[in-house]
Amino acid sequence: MTLTCEDRCAITELIAMHGHLCDSGELDRLDEVFTIDVIYDVTDFGQEVLRGVAACAEAGRALGELNPVGHHVTNTVLSEQTDGRVHARSKGIGVYADGTTGSVTYEDTIVRMDRGWRISHRKVLARRVPLGG
Repeated sequence: MTLTCEDRCAITELIAMHGHLCDSGELDRLDEVFTIDVIYDVTDFGQEVLRGVAACAEAGRALGELNPVGHHVTNTVLSEQTDGRVHARSKGIGVYADGTTGSVTYEDTIVRMDRGWRISHRKVLARRVPLGG
């Protein structure tokens, strides 16, 4: 499989859409970004692995006011896999209501579905020390 420019654009917009949906509270639309059975790994934050898009939405609701007010994604790099999947690595910046910020790395597995590209696995890695630790 060769990723076209259109595929690359669609995948990059897909990754960006996550932040827009979270920041606007449209968690019922997360199936536009993730597969229904997504694995969302936030164990680097001491949390359990979330399984399924409904679990992701519920976790966001449960976090409530502790959610960032802004999810910003940048530096997305896409790598084609031999099985037709795409690996994406992105940097994320979270801005909180009190003005503090945090940095993460998103490691995504992206698959093509009937409804377009979707993230089937996401691992969120906290960036806590410079130069990779």
